[in-house]
Amino acid sequence: MSTRDETPDAPDLPAEDAAGASPQQPPEEHGPAAAVDPALIDPAAVVRLRLVIARLYRQLAQASTGQEFTFAQQSALARIEQHGPLRLGELAALERVAAPSMTRTVGPLVAAGLVSKVPDPHDGRSTLVELSPAGADLLATIRQERSELLAGRAAALTAHEQAVLLAALPVLEHLLVDGAPDSR
Repeated sequence: MSTRDETPDAPDLPAEDAAGASPQQPPEEHGPAAAVDPALIDPAAVVRLRLVIARLYRQLAQASTGQEFTFAQQSALARIEQHGPLRLGELAALERVAAPSMTRTVGPLVAAGLVSKVPDPHDGRSTLVELSPAGADLLATIRQERSELLAGRAAALTAHEQAVLLAALPVLEHLLVDGAPDSR
């Protein structure tokens, strides 16, 4: 059940944005065979999308545990969880940062007991970083809190808006293509 007024006078989705422009219709297909000319994508819509994603992420981050850790530290924790014990150089490569930066990122995680340094079983001169039980617990708590917030927000949408949001997931996931150039 939606918390919004679903009368015909209050449409689920605006026909126009604040500037009076009609919203962009997504292409029927996506992928290499159905490539869209980038010149056809409304720059104002790109700005809106970027701002919505950034603001939503910020709200999710602010509503969850672990705020004392930077985005880079939380990302490193998640990579270690995903890939298992890693050398710092391997973790740096996965995160696309320099090894000295990763050393500075991981140091506070080790000090907080979220990551442990263990000997590399294949090279006694090297160490690996692995997720500790406390690190796994922190990641699980952060994910649960963020998912609960997002689920609550989605529950407040109309049925039509929920359907549109779910239909947009494959397109948003397509934006996450690994190996895309990092153009910060």
